[in-house]
Amino acid sequence: MLHRPFFDPHLSYEENYKKGPFGAFADKKVFKDKGKPSYNFLGEKVFLPLGIPAGPLLNSKFTNAALDKGFDIVTYKTVRSKKYSSHSWPNVLSVKVHGKLTEKKAERGVIGHHGYSHPLSITNSFGVPSFDPDVWQKDLAKAVRHARRGQVVVGSFQGTVNSQHDNEKYLKDFILTARLMKETGVKIMEVNLSCPNEGHGNLLCFDIERAKFIVYGIKNKIGNIPLIVKISYFHNEERLSKFVYELGSIVDGIAAINTLPAKVIDEKNHQALLGEGRIKSGICGSAIQWAGLEMVKRLKKLREELGLSFAIIGVGGVTIPEDYFKYKKAGADAVMSATGAMWNPFLAQEIKNLL
Repeated sequence: MLHRPFFDPHLSYEENYKKGPFGAFADKKVFKDKGKPSYNFLGEKVFLPLGIPAGPLLNSKFTNAALDKGFDIVTYKTVRSKKYSSHSWPNVLSVKVHGKLTEKKAERGVIGHHGYSHPLSITNSFGVPSFDPDVWQKDLAKAVRHARRGQVVVGSFQGTVNSQHDNEKYLKDFILTARLMKETGVKIMEVNLSCPNEGHGNLLCFDIERAKFIVYGIKNKIGNIPLIVKISYFHNEERLSKFVYELGSIVDGIAAINTLPAKVIDEKNHQALLGEGRIKSGICGSAIQWAGLEMVKRLKKLREELGLSFAIIGVGGVTIPEDYFKYKKAGADAVMSATGAMWNPFLAQEIKNLL
C-alpha cells in the first residue's frame, strides 16, 4: 500500500522545504523501540541498521520525522559550501519500467508521469541544491540533537566544481564543507562521489585518482569522524576493484548505489523534465534493486579479498520489508530506503515487527 509521500511531487523543491514533510511524517507520532540498541553502525549503537539516504530529507523537519517513525540512520540532504539552486519543477516523476532497468532500456528512454503505483520506480532531478552554510549548519545541528538513544544522523556533503577545473580549489571546497559540517556536531559524514558532472565529465567516483586525492584531504580535516563515500553502479569490475583497493583502507564505509541514469520522456517522446541538461535523470526505486544488490555482493567479495573492514551500506529499491532482508543476506551492514520510505513512512516499523 502506498501512503501519501512525505515529499510532495506536485510541489517544487522550495515549497517542500518550507511546507513539508507531508502525510504521516507530519503527524508528530513517535515510534518507541523496546529493549536496548544492539547493532553497531560505524561506532554508533542503533536499534536497526536501516535508514534513509541523502536526498529526500530536506531539513531537520524531515530528519526529525524520519527518526520519530523508527528510521534509525537518517541522512541530512547533501549540502555545499555555498548556496546552490534546485532544478525547476517537476523534480520527481514516476517512471514506467518493466522489470529491471537495463542499459538498453535506459538509453531507449522511460516514460515519466504522475501516476504512482507498485512496483514503484521514480526519477529525481534536483541538481543537489543547497542553502548557505549559515542556514544548514544551524538546522543540521538541530537534527543531530533530535536523535534519541539507538539513532544517528549522517551529514552528507560535496564540493562544487570551479570553472577552471582546478584540483586544488576543488579539494579546498570539499575540505571547507567538511569543516563546516564538523562544526555541527554530526557523528558520521558521507561525501557524495556519485553526482554527475563533478569529475572530468563523468561521475567523481569513476575518476579514482581525483577521488582519492579528495578523500585523503577530507580525512585529514575531520580526524576520527567516520567517513562514508557514496558511489554509483560500476559496470567495469576492474575499475571497481581499483576503487576499493585505493580508497577502501581510507574510508569507513561505502554506500552503493545512488541512482541509474536514464533518458526520461513523456508519452509523445518529448523530454519530460524541462531544462538544459535534464534529458537524462537518475532512476531509483524497484527497477534498480538488482544493481544495488549486485554492488553489495561485489563490495563484500572485494572487502574479503583485500582484507579490509569498511562498512557496506546497501541502497536501491528497498520498498517492502522483504527487500531489507535481501540486502542483509547479500552482505550489507546497513540498508537505506529513499523511494520506499517516501511512500511508506511505516517501513522501518514493519521491518522491526518482523524481527
